[in-house]
Amino acid sequence: MTLNTVKGFLDNTEGKELAKIAKQCSKLGPCLEIGTYCGKSALIIGNVCKKNKNILFTIDHHTGSEEHQLGEEYHDSDLFDQNISCFNSLPEFLRNLRESNLANFVLPLVADSEETSKNWEIPLGMVFIDGGHSRESANADYTNWAPHIVKSGFLLIHDVFPDPKDGGRPPYEIFCKAKESGNFEEISLTRSLAVLKKI
Repeated sequence: MTLNTVKGFLDNTEGKELAKIAKQCSKLGPCLEIGTYCGKSALIIGNVCKKNKNILFTIDHHTGSEEHQLGEEYHDSDLFDQNISCFNSLPEFLRNLRESNLANFVLPLVADSEETSKNWEIPLGMVFIDGGHSRESANADYTNWAPHIVKSGFLLIHDVFPDPKDGGRPPYEIFCKAKESGNFEEISLTRSLAVLKKI
């Protein structure tokens, strides 16, 4: 299996940057990803965690964001589960995880991001936000998870588009919010993958 065969929205340039940052982050502590879809980015981070003898937690309810539902722009009929009449990316993700031999280094949490954050106690070397793109969802992911990042750890946000003509605003808005907080400094913006370091 190659990454190019895994369904997802991370391009190769972003994938290389993600692997580079994950290499640093996974030495600081476990990594956490919000929004996993079929696991493309999880396999990239998981491979690095394996080398550094660390772990990646993935959080996703796997029933899709707003844009993945029937009739929406990014709906994939292959991922619509007729048995439950619902979008369901979990079987595809678990199959990709099994075939990549990363099951010991990637721990899937099939859950709601906000609910999971309420009792979270593990310091994290990295948080990668790539979940729902509504203003409410993006803000909740940033607000609830940024405090768990260790000093000199990293916050990564996908689908950050400075020009509103290129994409939705909430990921860009939380990117700006992180910088304005005084807790993070911008490291890079590779296509739509923003990297910030906790200071």
